[in-house]
Amino acid sequence: MENERITKAGFTEEDADIEVSLRPKRLTDYIGQNTVRANLEIFIQAAIQRNEPLDHVLFYGPPGLGKTTLAGIIANEMDVNLRITSGPAIDRAGDLAAILTNLDENDVLFIDEIHRLNRSVEEVLYSAMEDYAIDIIIGKGPSARSLRLDIPRFTLIGATTRAGSLSAPLRDRFGVISKFELYSTEDLMRIIHRSAGILGVEAEEEAVRQMALRSRGTPRVANRVLKRVRDFSQVRGDGRIDTAIAVRAFQALGIDDLGLEGLDREILMLLIDRFKGGPVGIDTIAAALGEERITIEDVYEPYLIQMGLLNRTQKGRMVSDAAYRQSPNSAIICRLTFEV
Repeated sequence: MENERITKAGFTEEDADIEVSLRPKRLTDYIGQNTVRANLEIFIQAAIQRNEPLDHVLFYGPPGLGKTTLAGIIANEMDVNLRITSGPAIDRAGDLAAILTNLDENDVLFIDEIHRLNRSVEEVLYSAMEDYAIDIIIGKGPSARSLRLDIPRFTLIGATTRAGSLSAPLRDRFGVISKFELYSTEDLMRIIHRSAGILGVEAEEEAVRQMALRSRGTPRVANRVLKRVRDFSQVRGDGRIDTAIAVRAFQALGIDDLGLEGLDREILMLLIDRFKGGPVGIDTIAAALGEERITIEDVYEPYLIQMGLLNRTQKGRMVSDAAYRQSPNSAIICRLTFEV
């Protein structure tokens, strides 16, 4: 079923159980995003020495790359409290005011999906970020008056998968803006080794590499794949993850050596078999597959484009030459190939 996709980068309920225990707590334990980590280490140390809150931070990049984890690490390094919320959860300016007035000095407020903040809430945030004060309108009509409330100094960490959707006034108020990149296979292998150690699972080096290759450059997917392969090793094997049991798990889960799942391959097959490679409009693709347009754009397209299998043009979507090389005849796309 589609809601059980293993390689989905977005957060799921299952991730809530595993990520809390697997998330690193300190910068020294954080793997990957070397430039972001190195810069933050300097900024954090400088803020601690001056006894000031860290400047406001904006993280942007695809989901599942560790933005929330790094926000927690910043709070731990600064030895302050972390308050987590999301843009859609803050409906009214009063909701934001309640959160801000309950913060302690130098605390960290993390807002996920900050690009989805209501405009009225966003305007209240401007003065909070710059002046550590919020303006509240009391009353209505001619008798309405403005009341300014001072709030503790704090650090706002915003995370978004769509930096371009942020308004310029909000984006300009962040002192530190960091882009998160997809992880290399080597970094993902280190993450899987670390997670396997925490989970008490022994894994062969080649099996770890195979899991990393299928993780779409995303730590969240890597940990989810590790959990599923661990289940297979426990039930079908001796509890130890070797290459054979890993490949067996991938075949059962329908994940090929590029990390593609069923609908990923269906998109490529559709373009090649029925539309001669494209270009095809996104609405036509969505209708042919019985999926929502936004699902295709947000869930499937990004990885296919990153892998060089799909091109987005003004006329529509086209499969790339790499997709044909991956599959000399289109039927091969739907067949899993595993090299052990």
